[in-house]
Amino acid sequence: MIFDPMMIPRRWFLQQCGVGLGTIAISLLPGSRPAYADALPSDPFASRSSHFPATAKSVIYLYMGGAPSQFELFDYKPDLAKFSGTLPPPELLNGYRAAFIDPHSKLLGPKFQFARHGESGTELSELLPHLASVADDLTIVKSMVTDAFNHAPAQLLMSTGNQLFGRPSMGSWITYGLGSESQDLPAFVVFSSGKKGPSGGNSNWGSGFLPTVYQGIQFRGGSEPVLFLDSPAGVDRQLQKASIDTIATLNRHHLAEVGDPEIATRTRAYETAFKMQASAPDLMDVSQETKETLEMYGAEPGKSSFANNCLLARRLVERGVRFVELFHESWDQHSNLTADLKENCRHTDQAAAALVKDLKQRGLLDETLVIWGGEFGRTPMVQGGDDGRDHHPNSFTMWFAGGGMKPGTTIGETDPLGFNVITDRVHVRDLHATILHLLGLDHELLTYKFQGLDMKLTGVESAKVVTKMLKSGLS
Repeated sequence: MIFDPMMIPRRWFLQQCGVGLGTIAISLLPGSRPAYADALPSDPFASRSSHFPATAKSVIYLYMGGAPSQFELFDYKPDLAKFSGTLPPPELLNGYRAAFIDPHSKLLGPKFQFARHGESGTELSELLPHLASVADDLTIVKSMVTDAFNHAPAQLLMSTGNQLFGRPSMGSWITYGLGSESQDLPAFVVFSSGKKGPSGGNSNWGSGFLPTVYQGIQFRGGSEPVLFLDSPAGVDRQLQKASIDTIATLNRHHLAEVGDPEIATRTRAYETAFKMQASAPDLMDVSQETKETLEMYGAEPGKSSFANNCLLARRLVERGVRFVELFHESWDQHSNLTADLKENCRHTDQAAAALVKDLKQRGLLDETLVIWGGEFGRTPMVQGGDDGRDHHPNSFTMWFAGGGMKPGTTIGETDPLGFNVITDRVHVRDLHATILHLLGLDHELLTYKFQGLDMKLTGVESAKVVTKMLKSGLS
């Protein structure tokens, strides 16, 4: 028998589908509220208590998109220099998958000299003279590993805990969990500098399935950080405030009826934009800083640069902003490694070190976690003639300062050729668990119900807090 939908009686349709239609109808009746509506905070950014006492109050993440080469910056390998130009041992390549090169490419020795610095004896490249001056404030992890070996998936994994689009970023999770201490600026602010934006795009600071009020807000350089903040001609502050107050009242009534968290997002967006009309120009005016401070960062008022962004990051956390992320692309040196690394370090080394110094001298470093790193490492094997390296997920280096990290410490070790981690392996998920721990958040308890599951930043895979990274007594 051939099924013909036109032969279905109307009475049958109403009898069989009545439950679904009735449910929809009841949910729309006055006074009916979705179950999740009662859980919505009246102010999504009200400062909230952590699961346990926190060390860090805020985070500044210096995201070096494109993956800096650990061999030229942090992880000096004498054996790699010794065997440069020879083939790697076959046993290292069993099951190894490279992004672009033939894994049987020849080894490439480090291009720059290294020296030890500070009382800690931290080993750093000659390309990082400014960072060397704060060596005793750094926690360097040489044993980072990840699951992805192409930029967009690896950046998403580092930012969101998952290689797929649509997951909340770490900054969104943290602001969802803790709120903000700033009433006139966004809780999560993003800057971008360098040659291009991140390969993972806006998803690196997106809110995924969390309410969009928790997504990062991108600021531009210059005097106008956010577009369209200025009021139109003929609209003064009093009239604008009256309009926003009226809209907020209507939105609150609508939120009470339907419980849609995006209504709270709109309300917060209007209110924050209104407050930022006064706060943002003052924030962005780095000419208020002393000459010594500007020179320390290498910042120039009115100019868009990584140096200016680092200085602005400090000004933001001073004002209670919870999470500030600075993207700087691109460190993707498949060729022209020597020249491009010199240029990238020239643009970033001074300002990154100045940020650590400035936070410390202002008494902010202990409560501000500074993170520096990319999405994966580079291969010990050569690409691009004799001056490039391919993507390498098996080992890479990141550094941290403040916020409860153990200063003057280097953690982890790779094999003599830098191919694999041999001690203190730290997966990206372990890093996420550790960052949340410093902020007083248990990664197992920071959850959000989505599609019937209690979702979390660290996912369903095992993740652990890396206690070796923490100051004594914080594990």
